[in-house]
Amino acid sequence: MAGDVVDLIMQDHREVERLFGELERHPEKRPLLVPVLSSLLTAHSRAEEAEVYPAAKGEADESDEVAHGQKEHAEAEQLLVKLNGTDPGSTQFDKVLSDLVEAVTHHVKEEETTVLPKMRRELNEARRRELGEAFVTSRTSHLGDRPGEATKEELLTQARNAGVTGASKMGKEEIARQVVQSS
Repeated sequence: MAGDVVDLIMQDHREVERLFGELERHPEKRPLLVPVLSSLLTAHSRAEEAEVYPAAKGEADESDEVAHGQKEHAEAEQLLVKLNGTDPGSTQFDKVLSDLVEAVTHHVKEEETTVLPKMRRELNEARRRELGEAFVTSRTSHLGDRPGEATKEELLTQARNAGVTGASKMGKEEIARQVVQSS
């Protein structure tokens, strides 16, 4: 039994914050920690997009917040791609890491003050546990996914979450651009 989806998401948020602190305080650990952070954030985002955002949108009436959150996920993924391609000892790495920390911290704060409390209020415990199981299963299946390498199906899910219309007729790159530009 996985638990309440709201609690699980918040646990991931705390782990990402812990990893950010390690990356900032211990530059020597960066080569080992960047892949861990990338894997966790990518898997977390894809699981939210596939399992949680549709429920938040349809059952907790959070369409606007879901669309905004989807855009923030896409921006964070672009920053992760950039971070992975930057020398961990460079000043450029510090800048990209700072941008990523700022973007993710902003996203987490918004999600924890709007979407998640509303899901806790609007969805009963059994539904939140059901979503928790789905979230954990999806997150587990995405561990090891690399940022910037979403499948077309995953991009179409992101487009639906972001309210992008006509995405099924677009190529992968155009869908990704539209998700980032939406809202």
